[in-house]
Amino acid sequence: MRIGIALDYSGGFHEAVDRVVELEKSGIDIAVVAEAYSFDAISHLGYLAARTTRVELASGILPIYIRTPSLLAMTAAGLDFVSDGRFHLGIGTSGPQVIEGFHGVEFDAPIGRTREVVEICRRIWRRERLHYAGKHYQIPLPSDRGTGLGKALQLINHPVRERIPISIAALGPKNVELTAEIAEGWQPVFFYPAKAHGVWGAALAAGAANRDPALGPLDVMVGTSLAIGEDVDERLGWTKPQLALYIGGMGAKGRNFYHSLATRYGFGAAADRIQDLYLAGRKREAIDAVPDELVRGISLIGPRATSPNDWLPSPTPASPRCWSDR
Repeated sequence: MRIGIALDYSGGFHEAVDRVVELEKSGIDIAVVAEAYSFDAISHLGYLAARTTRVELASGILPIYIRTPSLLAMTAAGLDFVSDGRFHLGIGTSGPQVIEGFHGVEFDAPIGRTREVVEICRRIWRRERLHYAGKHYQIPLPSDRGTGLGKALQLINHPVRERIPISIAALGPKNVELTAEIAEGWQPVFFYPAKAHGVWGAALAAGAANRDPALGPLDVMVGTSLAIGEDVDERLGWTKPQLALYIGGMGAKGRNFYHSLATRYGFGAAADRIQDLYLAGRKREAIDAVPDELVRGISLIGPRATSPNDWLPSPTPASPRCWSDR
């Protein structure tokens, strides 16, 4: 297992970066920067690249709808350049409320678009002259669209690496299958090791059956809450507001991926109650409705004597690495 940290700048950006710098000296392996509908992740990652020397830097995640595939490829290559080959491109679809509600872009064909984005990025990093005739992206634009003057180009610069690692944030079976097929890594949110095989085993196996061996084993990149102490109940409570927000409020009824995940974990009744309370504005009650068992299952929370092996299932779908978001 490799260990990292998610950049949490709620207490100040420079203080958060200083913490990453100190943790790098202690041996952490990766620092992850989220985006959602906050400040962009790229500026933070560029600053981290200048302040660190060894730790891997990853986006967790960049939504594929709000940047063209070419811009994603350019951005990843640029961050890999300024970090001397330490960048890891984490991408995902986000959800309709953010993509359509904040960015004003249609949320459509998430699986097809994800596959094409990955293919285009890798072509650009190989400095191929870009001709791409996909279902969702046509580069250059066909002559019957735009001015008709588009020209196939290749990246001017020579990337540090022509294969920058890509991880995909995926929860649904088809998206997880795609991830296991085409990506170097997988970023599953609220990962529940004891239930992982039952929820994702078939999708992971189906994707692995079509995986290029050159990609190597799938890198499972898990973000989790970490809290060490004797008062376990209090520490479990620290994670419940985030779970209530995601299960209850990050998506409409019938289109909330996190609610669906909690249901697949076996907490369907609790997920329904959390969502009903949260959407009714009763957030405190929604937080209180989050089951302790769910928090325990997705978190590293317990006394100092707790063994990390207590958290890991046997066998795991792949060798995981974890980063703390608390």
